[in-house]
Amino acid sequence: MAKPQPSEVFTTLKGYVQKLSDGERTPAEIGAALNDWAKESAESVKSKIHEEVESVVLKMGFIKREEFDALAAEVAALKKSAKKSAKKSAKKSSNKSNSKKSAKRSTEKKDSAKKVVKKSGSK
Repeated sequence: MAKPQPSEVFTTLKGYVQKLSDGERTPAEIGAALNDWAKESAESVKSKIHEEVESVVLKMGFIKREEFDALAAEVAALKKSAKKSAKKSAKKSSNKSNSKKSAKRSTEKKDSAKKVVKKSGSK
């Protein structure tokens, strides 16, 4: 929507006043037309402000709240998956060390049994 010049606004208002004084329009019709015009102008101003704010924010390097929330959710999901994988790797290493210990114990038992056999066999 093009920015109306002040002379255009006054011309429009003069036209409404003229129609009212000539009896072409009722005061209610003029009031409704002015309300509609004011609402359209307000929407236009809001739109322009929103566009300008977006432009300035992007130039400054800020992100939108939605983008921040999405990144925060992604980081939380990554942390959660990292904790799960850390727990799994800790369990695996614990299981490996337990199996190594039991293998070592069984080897020690075999070695001690061999020693006993050798001693009894040498007599």
